[in-house]
Amino acid sequence: MKIQQISLFAENKPGHIAAPVRLLAREGIDIRSMYLADTQQYGILRMIVSDWQKAARVLEAQEFVVKVTEVLAVEVPDRPGGLADVLVALDGTGINIEYMYAFPCVRGDEAILIFRFADPDAAIARLETADINLLASDELLKR
Repeated sequence: MKIQQISLFAENKPGHIAAPVRLLAREGIDIRSMYLADTQQYGILRMIVSDWQKAARVLEAQEFVVKVTEVLAVEVPDRPGGLADVLVALDGTGINIEYMYAFPCVRGDEAILIFRFADPDAAIARLETADINLLASDELLKR
């Protein structure tokens, strides 16, 4: 259920995201989902890619600072309240959401949300108990 996400640290300057994206393209690595966060000095590019191990090797070989983290992909109904259902399931558990972003999904009536939890194992247990669908890496990459 846990999915490996690549986080890439880059200076917050024009063009600093293009180089790693082109590098991944040249190596045949598909970026399936991406989220960019920034501060004044640097940006964090978070990506779920088709081959995270190869992506990490290729990027590190070009001296990019890369971190691999575990995230969860949660499938929710694509309707008002889909996210609220997930958050209600977590109410009172003390499980902290560090960040989240949406995964584009063009199939069916579902939306996919990517969550980084402080305690992913506790989040998995709670979400499964609440009958919330978690996607494995291979399921996510097929969409």
